[in-house]
Amino acid sequence: MSSRHVSAAIGSLVVVLGGLLAVAPSLAEESYDVLPDQVYVERDSGPLKSDVYVPHGDGSFPAMIVVHGGAWASGTKAQLAGIAEGLAKQGYTAAAISYRLAPQDKFPAQVYDCQAAVRWLRANAQKYKVDPDHVGGYGYSAGGHLVAMLGALDDDQLREPGLADDAPSARLQVVVAGGAPCDFRMLSPDSGRLAYWLGGTPGEKPEAYRDASPASYVTADDPPMFFFHGTADDIVPIRSPQRMVEKLKAAGVTCEIREIPEAGHMGAVVDRDAMLDALAFVNRNLRSQPKAVDGE
Repeated sequence: MSSRHVSAAIGSLVVVLGGLLAVAPSLAEESYDVLPDQVYVERDSGPLKSDVYVPHGDGSFPAMIVVHGGAWASGTKAQLAGIAEGLAKQGYTAAAISYRLAPQDKFPAQVYDCQAAVRWLRANAQKYKVDPDHVGGYGYSAGGHLVAMLGALDDDQLREPGLADDAPSARLQVVVAGGAPCDFRMLSPDSGRLAYWLGGTPGEKPEAYRDASPASYVTADDPPMFFFHGTADDIVPIRSPQRMVEKLKAAGVTCEIREIPEAGHMGAVVDRDAMLDALAFVNRNLRSQPKAVDGE
């Protein structure tokens, strides 16, 4: 299956899951406004935009950046609209973003764009009713990789050239990463699967594969991270997030992984129990006053 077909399938399925999240029993629904096509950064290729879902009320609200998948080569901010909507109904400002795509823009362009979106959200905290000290990330597949990167990276690591010294932090306070590749150093040296994005094979570009791996940045000050993954995923092997979790636990970082039996890459993204567990994890680790979730 091509990255474009994967992206489209995930998008349609996640709209359904977002609806399930929004109407789940015992989850309080909240009204919200959608501010579409908010420009968060200008690039040479054009503006990059976010759809921002802002709950009604005085705020400030914890925020979640929502990052789509598609093998870093396809997809748009609309792909995870259902997730952003569900989060807004639970009292989170949710910013679903688009970012530059490979092969036109290779790594680390996508990381720079996600970092820019977090900094922009913090810089515009009043406009979007955001608590700048409580910003997390949700992503699936390539989007899961990108939010894991933003969780693990310090602000002085993989820093975009030309960024002002006083720019807001791009670090996240919680991460939810589904179907996420976390350690590209596991690939065979002659694998060409990611050459379109990382510029060559692991044997040719070992530094790129290391630098693109969230697992290579794990330190004790990383934020709480929640992973969910299908045990039958043949696109992203489950060993990749498992290895990340092992490193996080060894460093003393709060983390969990929900392994979904017999689910593939498409099945895991719509697992309702995994989504409810993820929301409970975010509530515990991002909210000052946690909201109740099923079973709590």
